[in-house]
Amino acid sequence: MAPAHLGWISIVRLGLVQTALGGVVVLTNSTLNRVMVVELALPAVVPGLLVALHFAVQVLRPRWGYGGDQGGRHTPWIIGGMAVLAFGGALAAMATALMAFNTAAGIALATLAFLLIGLGVGAAGTNLLVLLAKRVIPERRAAAATIVWIMMIAGFVVTAATTGALLDPFSMGRLVMLSSAVSCIALVVAIAAIWGIEDGSTAVADAKPVAADSKLPFRAALAQVWSEPEARHFTIFVFVSMLAYSAQDLILEPYAGEVFGYTPGQSTKLSGVQHGGVLAGMILVALTSSLLPAAWRLSLKSWTMLGCGASAVALTAIALSGTGRVGVSFNALVFLLGLANGAFAIAAIGSMMMLANSGRHAREGVRMGLWGAAQAIAFGAGGLAGAAAVDVFRLVSPTSTSAYVTVFLLEAVMFVFAGALAARIGTAARFAADDSGPRASDIGGHVWSTRSPEGQA
Repeated sequence: MAPAHLGWISIVRLGLVQTALGGVVVLTNSTLNRVMVVELALPAVVPGLLVALHFAVQVLRPRWGYGGDQGGRHTPWIIGGMAVLAFGGALAAMATALMAFNTAAGIALATLAFLLIGLGVGAAGTNLLVLLAKRVIPERRAAAATIVWIMMIAGFVVTAATTGALLDPFSMGRLVMLSSAVSCIALVVAIAAIWGIEDGSTAVADAKPVAADSKLPFRAALAQVWSEPEARHFTIFVFVSMLAYSAQDLILEPYAGEVFGYTPGQSTKLSGVQHGGVLAGMILVALTSSLLPAAWRLSLKSWTMLGCGASAVALTAIALSGTGRVGVSFNALVFLLGLANGAFAIAAIGSMMMLANSGRHAREGVRMGLWGAAQAIAFGAGGLAGAAAVDVFRLVSPTSTSAYVTVFLLEAVMFVFAGALAARIGTAARFAADDSGPRASDIGGHVWSTRSPEGQA
């Protein structure tokens, strides 16, 4: 019997890889960041630069996707990436503990750790998504993307909540022990989840036949993908929208610690609250798009615009809460921010999965890598800009609170701009599916439009 396309059980197994990946990343990007800023009293730009480094190295994502395309196998890249990520996650906690005794040595070790984290995330994450795009039938791709991303957010939530409960009373030794345990468990789970899936399935034949130039060098292959109008326009959209999405990542927990007096354990739990909101937002989009009558369903474009607008409102409320002008609990506001972010993110992810097979065959990895690189660069730039802006505004603001308030309000403006950009992209740059590819998303309406992209700028 010939191998089948990926079924729901296999999709869930791939989701477990994302769960493991998310479990490691949430500690490095949130808990370690807070410890550096609050417990170690380092400038917010220090963790900002470290996290920016782990995103910057992911500019190599297209190359890692290309490697999987040319080799014909993505499992080795996924397992290898997870091993590098797990080692980097444990090393980052050790480096943070070292900073308490020798700041320079700790930062040097953390630089290596975050470099490894970026390499691991990029290699594993890109090839996992390519495997999904290649082995899942078109009718299931958007739903598969939803499942896998929800499971990654679940990894954020479970890890943040569990680790947050175990971190108090806080000590550096406890931080290193818990981070190392999370990394080891994540690696074991990822290997068990991915093992045998690629060999037991076959690629979906919904793309164009393999072209004679499928073995082009990497730079030529990347140039080919960039020349595709839908791939190029989607790359720009991903970069701009993710820049707005990520700007609060590195300052939310320090804000909770400095302004509201949260302990390390409480602020780590806050990360779980936020990611719980993201999870709820994704589920909300998926359920309303599948259960509501077709005439009542929102398109991916509408969900993107709605999510951006709601994120702007939530950020404004979070900013004003620091001044005592909002009568809603801080945790509730953070949950609402996550809810809006989740609705926006799943719309973009659905589009990404549906478009991965559009265009030349044997370029899925490069295409997915290009979008992943745009997202990673935007995340790194956004997180660093938010952290640096807090440090700058502290110099000119009367209080630390007013510096955070100013930055959160600026981020709200960025979300408004991202929503406006999404509205323009939906009409000026129509992301059309290729004739051999899927036409609509399983989670609500067309990807953007089913019209031809001919004539676009």
